[in-house]
Amino acid sequence: MLKHFKKLWTGEEGQGMAEYGLILALVAVVVIVALKALGQGINSKFNDVTNGLNGTTPSTP
Repeated sequence: MLKHFKKLWTGEEGQGMAEYGLILALVAVVVIVALKALGQGINSKFNDVTNGLNGTTPSTP
């Protein structure tokens, strides 16, 4: 029983999974920030295309 607790205390099996989780969280934050930064520009372009298809004048940036 003591050996089992010692193995649990010194084991590093879950360390890799935690690192992958941190990397995944960092990538998610970077993607969210990039989409926030590009969102207005993309939205403006979609509005310009929609207005062009409807025959109205496009918005100015």
